[in-house]
Amino acid sequence: MQFVDEASIIVEAGKGGNGCLSFRREKYVPKGGPDGGDGGHGGSVYLIGDDALNTLIDFKYQRFYKAENGQGGMGRQMSGKAGEDLHVKVPVGTTVIDEDTLEVIADVTEIGEVVLVAEGGRRGLGNIHFKSSTNRAPRRTTPGTEGDRRNLRLEMKVMADVGLLGMPNAGKSTLIRSVSAAKPKVANYPFTTLVPNLGVVKLGMHEHFVMADVPGLIEGASDGAGLGLRFLKHLTRTRLLFHVVDIAPFDESDPVDAAKAIVRELGEFSPALSERPRWLVLNKFDLLPEEEREARAQAVIEALDWDGPVFQISAISSEGTEKLVQAAHRWLTDQQRLENEDEEAFEREQEMRRRMEEESVARTEARLTHNRKKRDADDDDDFDDDDYDVDVEYAP
Repeated sequence: MQFVDEASIIVEAGKGGNGCLSFRREKYVPKGGPDGGDGGHGGSVYLIGDDALNTLIDFKYQRFYKAENGQGGMGRQMSGKAGEDLHVKVPVGTTVIDEDTLEVIADVTEIGEVVLVAEGGRRGLGNIHFKSSTNRAPRRTTPGTEGDRRNLRLEMKVMADVGLLGMPNAGKSTLIRSVSAAKPKVANYPFTTLVPNLGVVKLGMHEHFVMADVPGLIEGASDGAGLGLRFLKHLTRTRLLFHVVDIAPFDESDPVDAAKAIVRELGEFSPALSERPRWLVLNKFDLLPEEEREARAQAVIEALDWDGPVFQISAISSEGTEKLVQAAHRWLTDQQRLENEDEEAFEREQEMRRRMEEESVARTEARLTHNRKKRDADDDDDFDDDDYDVDVEYAP
């Protein structure tokens, strides 16, 4: 299945039914009076989180979603049927943005979470509501109102506990293949990963966590270079980052420079995301002689002035990967227990997530605004008859 994490759709709620103008007409009942019923409310459009979906590809082929209109009122004080609501399933982790105002409407983060995105029109009133002591035969009704119509942008972020961060060809895809059942493409050239991949890392009968592999970053990723800006947002859902560094690059580049570039891009995209707990994972140690490994690792650690956890692994041979995932599982378990028991820790985590989401949305808004200005500029450059000072005659 094709991975699509962004989509633009149009949602339109149903129109409310009009009120009815009617008078009672029965034999032997003179001056029956008004009996026009009310119209039905228009249906609303809701988005609902569904864990069975992991892509927005359905919205690539169907972009318009409309709820049912309300039925008009009828005589004998009969109200019209209300329009049926429309429930549209979206993947858990979907952010909903109004494209016209750039307002974030909702963030669907739980299974079954329901979000109202377009409210149905209100019903119209029949003439029975306007009867009074001075107006026994009212001919007044009200029409149903139009339902909301919105241009929405859906942006999905994968839901994972651990995110893999690093340059292209650092071995992130090999690592997730080594520790989970995920099978992303692996090859001996950069940018083999073009979409995020999720893998479930199982450590026991009921012990597991989810790992996310996103496309490798390059210099300028936070400004949209490569695939960076589009996929960096997926890391905002994770709780722990593995910074995967190729300790023996085939092009003989400096691993320290590569690691520093990733840190810069992370901070440029989201300062809050750069504060997330991050572990240094030095990969491809199998390519170094055993006597050189420790010295090479220590040189990188000192050059980065790193004081956090460090793991030396070879993803392709699974050397050191078991120790890495066990440590990650313990950390995630302890963190969850701490947040459950300590209200301040829980509040700090929620504040961190709020900041990351705001910064991610700000990046998205800036990109949408830039694209809109560029599109408007392109439209102004279109050829028309007034672009040249000549007379144009149209043949009949």
